[in-house]
Amino acid sequence: MASVLFYILGFTLLAATLLSITRRNPVHAVIYLVAGFFALALMFYLLGAPLVAAWEVIVYAGAIMVLFLFIIMMLGLTPQESLSGPGWQRALPLALLSASILCCTLLLIQQDPVAMAVDQAYYLGPRAFGEALFGRYALAVQVVSFQLLFAAVGACYLGRKSSREEPS
Repeated sequence: MASVLFYILGFTLLAATLLSITRRNPVHAVIYLVAGFFALALMFYLLGAPLVAAWEVIVYAGAIMVLFLFIIMMLGLTPQESLSGPGWQRALPLALLSASILCCTLLLIQQDPVAMAVDQAYYLGPRAFGEALFGRYALAVQVVSFQLLFAAVGACYLGRKSSREEPS
């Protein structure tokens, strides 16, 4: 059962990512990317890493995607694709992705692979994760935080109105 769920989640992740990079509307692309991050979080949980799954949802699907949406709205990017066809055809991919993620979540709640894990040697608790992240990998964490800071400053710089521009 776990391998079937893994392949379903893998296909869902692949479909969401492909839909994300092929959409011309940046808001739709971000929403598909969030669906992909939820599928990836469920895959981490299925593999016995609930803490990594929680971090995936909190950091990537939460904070980073809100930052992306904030930058998209701040830069005023307009949708490039025209809305054509009935409304159900436009919403069908997201509905299918959401339904597959919901079904897999319900099946994982019934199965709970972390509680059934026989070998607890590979289980990494929050304390050990924090010690590794801020002990051994402290420099990498600081480099990534500076990259995110530079990206936010760059977005603010690109999004501000120049004093040389004349009002229209």
